[in-house]
Amino acid sequence: MLLRDIEAFVRIPDWRLTTAEILYHLPDHPGLLQSFLWQKLDQAPGFPELHRFLQFWQREIQGPLHSVRVASSALTRPAEFRYAEGSFTLH
Repeated sequence: MLLRDIEAFVRIPDWRLTTAEILYHLPDHPGLLQSFLWQKLDQAPGFPELHRFLQFWQREIQGPLHSVRVASSALTRPAEFRYAEGSFTLH
C-alpha cells in the first residue's frame, strides 16, 4: 500500500488500523490450536475487510476457525499524556 493510499484512508474518520488474532484448528491435528495475526486498515465498527478475509478463510483454507479477537485503534488521535502522581525508586 502506498503512502498516498494511506493518506486517503486517514481522512475518513471511521477507518482504523485493525488487528485480529485468529485461532484455528490444525487440519492434521484438530485438538491443537494455531494462532494467526491479521492486520489491515478497516472501517469500524462493521469491519468489512475482516469479514471478507474470514469468508475467504472459511472458503479456501482447511483449518476450521476457533475464535477471532479484534483490536482496533484510530490512526490519528491526539496524544494522551498524564502526569505521574508519584515517583518510586528501587535500589
